[in-house]
Amino acid sequence: MVVISGAVYASIKWNQKGIVAVQTGKVVRQDLTSVVTASGEIKPRNYINIGSNANGAARITDILVMEGARVRKGQLLAKLESVQPEAEVAAQRAQVNSSEADSSAAEAAVKAQDSNVRTLQANLDRVKTDLVRAKADFERANQLLNSGLISRQEFDSRKAAFDSFTAAIPEAEARIAQARAGREQFVAQLAASQRRIAVNQANLRRATDSLQRTEARAPIDGVVTNLPVRVGETVVPGIQNSAASLIMTIADMSLITAEVKVDETDIVNVKLDQVTDIVIDAMPGRTFKGHVIEIGNTAILRSTGLAASQSAISSQEAKDFKVVIALDNPPDEIRPGLSSTAKIITSTRARAVSIPIQALTVRTKGDLEKKEGQKEEPVTDPALARAKKEEVQGVFVIRGEKAVFQKVESGITGATDIEVLGGLSEGDEIITGSYKVIRTLRNEAKVKVDNKSPVKAES
Repeated sequence: MVVISGAVYASIKWNQKGIVAVQTGKVVRQDLTSVVTASGEIKPRNYINIGSNANGAARITDILVMEGARVRKGQLLAKLESVQPEAEVAAQRAQVNSSEADSSAAEAAVKAQDSNVRTLQANLDRVKTDLVRAKADFERANQLLNSGLISRQEFDSRKAAFDSFTAAIPEAEARIAQARAGREQFVAQLAASQRRIAVNQANLRRATDSLQRTEARAPIDGVVTNLPVRVGETVVPGIQNSAASLIMTIADMSLITAEVKVDETDIVNVKLDQVTDIVIDAMPGRTFKGHVIEIGNTAILRSTGLAASQSAISSQEAKDFKVVIALDNPPDEIRPGLSSTAKIITSTRARAVSIPIQALTVRTKGDLEKKEGQKEEPVTDPALARAKKEEVQGVFVIRGEKAVFQKVESGITGATDIEVLGGLSEGDEIITGSYKVIRTLRNEAKVKVDNKSPVKAES
């Protein structure tokens, strides 16, 4: 009996030699959603740093808002020291007033000369009319004198009147010429005064601009998100991104975004207007909806945060791409700078044929052609060697008591499952575990299905 029992046990062990215990699952249809997860922070879409535009360093004399205050476009925010600009504006305004007074006087003189010229012209016209009448009287008196009908005295009187009007015309014309010459002189004075007005007004605008540069006004409607200075401190213009030049930051909170960094392996799947779920660390338990509005085209080095094109050293380190997501309904308590995580929905499939991601594996063609227990023969042909090293993606399907490698075409990837576009049918039984078994399993190897849940050892 002992010998018979030993023989039976040895026979069973011999038959079980080479059998691999595997876990299996079914190919099923289900809805899949492909998601790209990225981290970043909350930022307003538009924000402006308000700095000093004064000519040289200036002391802050007044700050009219507080951090967190809502401001309107054009609202006065802060004042800088403005003694010299105010004095310059007052001096230039006085120059403008003086030149305007000179221009008004010259214009009044031109108008007076115009009136005088019109009066003299009317007088000339009257003299010419009187001359015509006196000429007619003189010619009639000459005829009457020749006929003896009038006295010599009356004839002389009419001749004297004719001569008087004849002499008065050149005199009237001379007065008109003189008046017109005086008018031209006043016109020249008016033009000169108008030019002085233009120059003084330009100087006034320059002085006014210098004075306005001592006032910080809001360029947009928004919220004061940063106010690092106090009254009495000095700010310096022209130094970008310097603490000495920044007065405050105005953020347009009408459009709140989450600026995240997407891994270079996922950026190709991200498109504009894709729906996104956003979680803010400071607001646990709440998920906000958004959509992609901007996708960066420049790779950013993960270690330094600089653009890869700005790096002088070629690096193979991981890179990210900036993606901007607009929040559809941001909460009122949201603040710029809050940490956030975005899940960008890149694609969805309804009732897709799917398998667990861990079931998918890769084998070379040489591995698939080699039988169980067969030794690999050396290959001398380079083309054949390259062909044998070509990798094939697939899964192991249960066929009777064997695991048969089946090539598959994959689609979108969900959280735990992946879409199968070809090679499998719904209901097929495939090997899903363990990871070590899938990684080392040979094609057409004998397997034993063991789907019992592993028992955890008690402490």
